[in-house]
Amino acid sequence: MATEKRCPIALTIALVGNKWKLFILRELLGGKRRFGELRRGISGISQKVLTDNLRAMERDGLVTRTVFPEVPPRVEYELTPVGRALQSVMDQMEEWGQEYLKLDAS
Repeated sequence: MATEKRCPIALTIALVGNKWKLFILRELLGGKRRFGELRRGISGISQKVLTDNLRAMERDGLVTRTVFPEVPPRVEYELTPVGRALQSVMDQMEEWGQEYLKLDAS
């Protein structure tokens, strides 16, 4: 990530710049979610893609994973404070998208 360290926009894109990570963020901004809840909330995502993206987001400090010692094991995902700080970015993306849809409908 040499380039990303010098450019904040490139760093942000590297951390959350694919559609699946953005959809995961959208779901987790609503609070803690179990794996199955995330999968149901993100149309078209496969188990492998969800797992890979959650691992990457955990590694990057955006998501925490909590495993509860139960049978069967219960796992919950939640945004870290760093991940929650993306709320304003997501809000701005939503607002921009809504304005674009209005233009597109004209």
